[in-house]
Amino acid sequence: MTRDKTDFWVGLFVLLGAIALIFLALRAGNMSSFSFAPTYQVQAHFDNLGGLKVRAPVKSSGVVVGRVASIGFDNERFQAVVTLDLESRYQFPSDSSVSILTSGLLGEQYIGITPGGEDKMLADGSTVQYTQSAVVLEELISKFLYSSAGSQDQQ
Repeated sequence: MTRDKTDFWVGLFVLLGAIALIFLALRAGNMSSFSFAPTYQVQAHFDNLGGLKVRAPVKSSGVVVGRVASIGFDNERFQAVVTLDLESRYQFPSDSSVSILTSGLLGEQYIGITPGGEDKMLADGSTVQYTQSAVVLEELISKFLYSSAGSQDQQ
């Protein structure tokens, strides 16, 4: 009888370990928040994506309203093209703007939507006209260093 009890507890422990590994894999892949809500797709063009990844959240006022569906490159405009899956229950005016933001100082990047004032709403397949690319920390540091070096040369 003790052999059966031991086998049961070992099996339960292995099952819980497998569930924990699956949970961690989903969290690491940013896929833990599956949503089966109906969505519509919107595209946006950016000069620089920084470290934006597929499945990154799309937020408005801190609320997740969608996910990044795909990232590509437009050979005609020489810009990155980001396709956003927005949940159908969230409608945004057609003159809304999207920005690539960072949560925290060195955290993950996400898309932020700032609603506009237009009466017409974004529809499936439309393109967001107003975009702001990612702020790259290295570029800011180099601009600061070159500008401070230039001001010292003038003295």
